[in-house]
Amino acid sequence: MTSSLQPRSAAAARGGPPRKWDRSIPPSLRPLVRAYALGYASAVVPRLFTLVLQQVTTARRGRGDGPDNGALQPPREPPVASLQRILRGGLDPQRFPTFCAALVGGSTLFEILLRRLCSRPPGSLSAAARKRLTRWLATFTAACLSLKLLQSKASPGFTETVAAGDNETSSSTPETINYAGRTLDLSLFALTRALDVIIGELWSQRRTRGVADKQWTNFETAISNLADPTMFAASCALIMWSWFYYPSRLPRAYNKWIDSAASVDKRLIKALQRCRTKELRYGEDTGQASLLQGMCLEYKWPLQWGDPAVAVPFPCEVVHMGCGPSCEYHALSRFYRSFRWSLFTYLPLNLLLVARRPSFRKLKSALLSAARSSAFLGAFITFFYYGVCLARTRIGPHLLGRDTEARNRIDGGLCVGTGCFACGWSIMLENPGRRKDMALFWRETLVFAASTAVVFTCALENPKRVRGVFGNVLNTVLRP
Repeated sequence: MTSSLQPRSAAAARGGPPRKWDRSIPPSLRPLVRAYALGYASAVVPRLFTLVLQQVTTARRGRGDGPDNGALQPPREPPVASLQRILRGGLDPQRFPTFCAALVGGSTLFEILLRRLCSRPPGSLSAAARKRLTRWLATFTAACLSLKLLQSKASPGFTETVAAGDNETSSSTPETINYAGRTLDLSLFALTRALDVIIGELWSQRRTRGVADKQWTNFETAISNLADPTMFAASCALIMWSWFYYPSRLPRAYNKWIDSAASVDKRLIKALQRCRTKELRYGEDTGQASLLQGMCLEYKWPLQWGDPAVAVPFPCEVVHMGCGPSCEYHALSRFYRSFRWSLFTYLPLNLLLVARRPSFRKLKSALLSAARSSAFLGAFITFFYYGVCLARTRIGPHLLGRDTEARNRIDGGLCVGTGCFACGWSIMLENPGRRKDMALFWRETLVFAASTAVVFTCALENPKRVRGVFGNVLNTVLRP
């Protein structure tokens, strides 16, 4: 017994790392198990957190006296049943955890198989080249199969049942049509990661040569520092513009999340949309007064504020939605509300990571990280709204004029465009390590498989090239 305890005591005395939970698993299967565990946690933990929040909200309403209690509330699933449904849902073989295991574990096992089958490859390839090619082919195959597995699950949002006519009979046979797009965000993520790896490697080689030859300029250094923020700001501008004017072009999850974060009256959005389509024109009675006059009644504003024939333009206080006439006060109010809303999301997640091995240093780091991320998201929302105000009130009229035509141009797209341009630059408040992740936003299976193969191969050959938090997670999962 003494000899069996001695190695562990010696390791503890040396301050060495504790025994890993997956040490008893064969090395070839460790990536598969880690990937499944991580996928299951990512699929289940947020739902459990949402369930807890729902129960807390229900308990608070139950203690109140308002009309929201009692029979007016829709029936809810019992908490135990919800918990069981969430835990069982993560075990579905056609969902994300199994996809992660098939992708990561499949790439590892296929690589072992290919090495055994190709033990004597053509002598034209070097050992390093054969190793890279084997890894790429293994990951490509695993990615194809795992994505097909994920796509095989029917989803109501991407499935439609139609009646196919029969020429010989009057009856019709229902036909189920599966539409593409369910895994498109996953494929685009893989594509952007692959491009990031390739472009990053080429740029790194250029930088190494430039520094060695003393030809690396300050302009090239600025490009390196601003590349990620610029990509993020440009992506956010496109997404926010689409959310405002073309919401059907975004995934429903994007629209739902932005709606929740923006907390904007839909009537205001419709008014600005109609300004863009010229259904609503200042100085003319086009029958659109009732739209914003409904807001005027609700917020106790003068009714003429909502009449575009009279109010040229409608006051910026309408954009502030009850925060008063000051654009700056509205911006500060937005930041406070958005920061509080974001902190309620980020802080529990950060504390959950600390709970595994708690310490004062990790707790402090978690609090700072949650505060910084909340400040970023709060600034994102604030910059969007204040960008709209800058174009409508603070700067736009001084540059474009205050006549009716200028007001139509400003509210017809310039004010929203200014907000879309401004919001993404809040990324400068975020941790530089996370900027890399947030900056990365055909034939889907082919693109996903090829891109994933590039990323996985690079993660094994040159781990530092796969940047950000995703790179750290991938290196942890893939290591033997």
